[in-house]
Amino acid sequence: MNKHIIKYTLAAALGLLLVISACTNLDEEVYDRIIAEEFTPTESDAFAMIGPAYTELRTLLFGWHGYFDCQEECSDIIATPRRPNGWDDGGVYKAMHLHIWNSEQSHTARLWNSCYAAIPLINQSLFQIDEGSLPLGDNKESIEAELRTLRAFYYYLLCENFGNVPITTQFDVPKDYLPDQHTRKEVYDFIINEINSNIDKLSDEVSTLYYGRMNKWVAHMILAKVYLNAEIYTSVVNQDLSITPGTPEWDKCIEQCDLIINGGKYALEANFRDVFKTENENSTEIIFSIPFDNAVDWEYGWFHLPWKTLHPANQATYNMELPPWGGSCAIPQFIDTYDPNDNRLKDTWIMGQQYSSSGDTLYCTMKNEYSSKPLEFTNFLYAISSRLTEEWEGYRIGKYEIAIGTRWMAIKNDFPFFRYADVLMMKAECLMRKGLPDEAAALVTQVRTRSFDNPADATVTGNQLLEGSKYNYGLVKKGILSEPEGGGADIQYGRFLDELGWEFAAESRRRSDLIRFGVFTTKNWLSHEPNGDFRIIFPIPQNQLDVNSKLVQNPGY
Repeated sequence: MNKHIIKYTLAAALGLLLVISACTNLDEEVYDRIIAEEFTPTESDAFAMIGPAYTELRTLLFGWHGYFDCQEECSDIIATPRRPNGWDDGGVYKAMHLHIWNSEQSHTARLWNSCYAAIPLINQSLFQIDEGSLPLGDNKESIEAELRTLRAFYYYLLCENFGNVPITTQFDVPKDYLPDQHTRKEVYDFIINEINSNIDKLSDEVSTLYYGRMNKWVAHMILAKVYLNAEIYTSVVNQDLSITPGTPEWDKCIEQCDLIINGGKYALEANFRDVFKTENENSTEIIFSIPFDNAVDWEYGWFHLPWKTLHPANQATYNMELPPWGGSCAIPQFIDTYDPNDNRLKDTWIMGQQYSSSGDTLYCTMKNEYSSKPLEFTNFLYAISSRLTEEWEGYRIGKYEIAIGTRWMAIKNDFPFFRYADVLMMKAECLMRKGLPDEAAALVTQVRTRSFDNPADATVTGNQLLEGSKYNYGLVKKGILSEPEGGGADIQYGRFLDELGWEFAAESRRRSDLIRFGVFTTKNWLSHEPNGDFRIIFPIPQNQLDVNSKLVQNPGY
């Protein structure tokens, strides 16, 4: 496949835009985004017309304080501590780690705004198709289905993160229209109904034409994800902050996974690293990708994760055009859970002494007193917010290949939002929860095998999956686990949660997994202490409450 085809298509579509407005930003007039007087669309323009709704995914994922941060910075794997160069002096990452965010948090506002920037574009395209101003010929049914599935995908993200949100499906609304708020269960039902009503109209083609787009397999993946989390999505956070449990749908998740498995379109990469390499658009494992490039600043997104995590001196490691910022790193308690024979440790994290591309030793740069100290990343972290947290502390995120000579502040790897390993692991989790741990273990072993030199080390049994977590949960003070909780032995299926961490670390999903396994609001890690079960959903951004009187803030906020 050629990832540039979709990128060029999306770029062309952007040229047709005038403005993008959130659907609940009612103080701004929403103009027609197509210059009707100057542009008469034809069938050949169809793919360009739907492009803008896809391009918003790049901003959503890796815009400043984007989706990646929302899912990882509040988790037990990644943290962004205060650094000697002043990183996070404002405390926004600290707030995510400590679970003290509020309705003014920039991360959650970015997520909400990105979703509600894309949804009106989809509604407009569907409106134009329906009224006949966008002629699509034989493509009409499939394009409509694709747009509705993409809209359902955005609502899946909203359901996962905010729960109780407006569902808007119309474009031609009155000037003073205020969308009604729906319950999380209603959003859950909407997603399922939309996809089930359109999935048979979607293409089952896996090709350049459908790279980074909604096809039948992506739709099955969304359904599998929704059913995997059904017990959470159909639960209710009550006004007294108690939680009414929802209904699990393990069998329905397995059904969707089996449709993907039996479809035979995808397979595990033999090499774990190949999923995340610079030119990963031909990966047999990626089911849905968000394409990025760094050919032109900003135009193809801003996949800035290496700059967010690496030390400024690492500019010389990769001959980067601009130096990194020196922030995000692994939480040592998570690193300590790895089997030393698991190659995913070195394939996911950058550790130890750092060198230039020519092999020269790199040194610390953030404090004059350490200018002669070799830069060696250590599995130690003093605290989330302390002037005593040093520049060398914490392993850095290295999962995504950083090409030598990378320009600007972005890598051009495409982001694997859904991949086949997740299909196998979702099915395995459901089997385990249904009392079939041995069947689950066979699938987990299949995923693990490529990451161990000795196949025997990769094998996991059903009994092992039923064990607790190896994560040594508890509060860390001055870099020392001072208030241990007896590890994670009390976490039901905790070993499976570990497996998810080892396979999917730094892939924008840990928050969801922690919630499903009952850890997110119950355990301590690093400087984090539990701060309320209601935090399984984020607050509705304050600026949205200010412009829509029909919105009611989520309980607890």
